[in-house]
Order: sequence, then structure tokens, then C-alpha cells
Amino acid sequence: MSVVYQQRAASRRWLTLWPLAVFLLLAAGGILWLWQAWPQVMMKSVVWQRDVNQQMSGLLKAVAARPAQAGGSLLLFSFLYGVLHALGPGHGKVVITTWLATHPSKLKSSIGLTLASSLLQGLVAIGLVVVVLTILQLPARQLHMSSFWLEKGSYALVGVLGVLLCVRALKKLRQLLRRPKFTAFTPHHVHHEGCGCGHQHLPDPEQLQNGDDWRARLMIVLSMGMRPCSGAIMVLLFSKVVGVFSWGMASALAMAAGTSLTITSLALLVHSFRSLAVKLSGHKAPVLWRQIGWTTLALAGGAVLIAAAVVMWMSAVPVGRGIRPF
Repeated sequence: MSVVYQQRAASRRWLTLWPLAVFLLLAAGGILWLWQAWPQVMMKSVVWQRDVNQQMSGLLKAVAARPAQAGGSLLLFSFLYGVLHALGPGHGKVVITTWLATHPSKLKSSIGLTLASSLLQGLVAIGLVVVVLTILQLPARQLHMSSFWLEKGSYALVGVLGVLLCVRALKKLRQLLRRPKFTAFTPHHVHHEGCGCGHQHLPDPEQLQNGDDWRARLMIVLSMGMRPCSGAIMVLLFSKVVGVFSWGMASALAMAAGTSLTITSLALLVHSFRSLAVKLSGHKAPVLWRQIGWTTLALAGGAVLIAAAVVMWMSAVPVGRGIRPF
């Protein structure tokens, strides 16, 4: 009787994993389709980028002639551009999805990361144009080269973040796999929650989460936001030429807002799937093996970031020298 009950319980446990199986199946299908359709996607994105640039140039000219009538259309178009542009391939999505999938994080903290990185990306584009073209009065070619090296720097930060996550995961795995040593002792006082000794015996969840994560979170924001958006650079450059640079800055910030909306939606999706995975695996394995499993996943996430950083560093080209995959 007990054997039959155990078999039924095991089958019920496997049935509870169907959402995770569906997600993995859809993810595998999406990756396979993207791999096969990648050349067509790249060519269509280049054509779409050209059409968008022409439309944006026309709106900026209209703003220069009729700012009150065309300003709203420019900001709305810039916002939609940011939303759609963030749907394409980019290192920011790789960073935020890898971090959220492999590390426990509160929902507000996840949204804060995406908002801060998107805002920083818009501000970096504005600051770069102001410094290079206004303060230093260098040619536009230097602007594109400065943007290129900032982009390379952001990819380097992605690699450093991956190394940091791998080192932390390896240290934790070493602690988990180390055989514990116990020595006999005689307790003189038994501590409990209200013993009044004035000590904090265990860290609370806030301290466990925020212990040294601020370094990784800062690196996430910098690696995502340090690379200025190419569309924002184009808008700022053309707006300076036609004499409506203030509208160009507003357009760049509208793009950043659209980008943050898309990245935040992606962060919410990844956060939900991670919460589902944690719930499904909650009591199906010993605590030690659950900790080892999540730590190994964090190690794999760091390795993914290192590999992505190497690929993006090698594939980065200055503006106007080939198709840019990221």
C-alpha cells in the first residue's frame, strides 16, 4: 500500500512541473527559429533602422519649423522607437535576464535596476554629445568613436560582472561542499529570539540579500547604461544641426523611457518564471542540494556573461563600418 502511494505521489510531483516543461519547450523553439532566421532579421532591422532615421529627421525638421505642433509627435515617436528598439538583440537584456534568473531579487529592486540603467543610457548619450560637440568642439567622427569606445567599455564591464558572479558562486560552492567539523561543547546559555542578550543571532532576509550585492548591482547599471543608444546619438546630432538641441535631449529621454518599459516588462517576466521555478522545487530536494543547485545556476550565469562579453567585444564595430548585431 505504501509503495503504491509513493508511486502516485511521485507521479503527482512530476505533473506539477508542466509549466516549467512548457516554458523550456517554447524557449528551445524560439532559439531554434532565431538561429535560422537571424540573417533575415538582421537585414530587415537595417532597413527598418534606415526608415526610422528618415522619419526622425523629418520630425526634427518639423519641430524646427513648428515646435508647438510637431513636438508631441516627436516625443511619441521617440518613445515608441525606444519600446521597439529594446525588443531587438542587445547586451542589456542578456545582463538583466541572466542576473534575475540566477539570483534572488525583489520585484522593486529588479524594476529599479532597469529604470536606472535606461535613464543612465539616455544621460550618457546627452553628456557625450555635449562634451564632444559643444565643449570640446570636435567633429562628428570623434563623437562616433567616443560612443564606440564607451560601448567597448560596457562590454568589458559585462565580462567583469561575469567574473565576479563566478568567483562568488565558486566560494559559496566551496563552503557548501566542505565537510562540516563539529566539536563537543557545553552550553552555558541557550539563545532565543527574545533572550535579551543584545546580540543578533541570525541575519534577516534583507541583510542576506543586500550584503555585498550592491557591487554587482552597480556594475549591472553601468554595463547596461554606459553604452549610449545609437538612435539617441543620431537624434541629438541632427537636432544640434537644425538648431533644436533641447528637443533632441527630450527625444533621447523619451527613447530611454520606452526602453525602460520594454526591459522592465522582460524583467517582470523573468522574475515571475524564477519565482515559479522556486515554488515548484520548494520541497522536492534536501536544503543542501537546493542551495548547491541554485549556486551552480549562478555559476552558469556568470559563465554566460563572460561568453557574451567576449562575443560582443569581438563583434563591436564603429558606426558605419558594417552591420552591428548588438
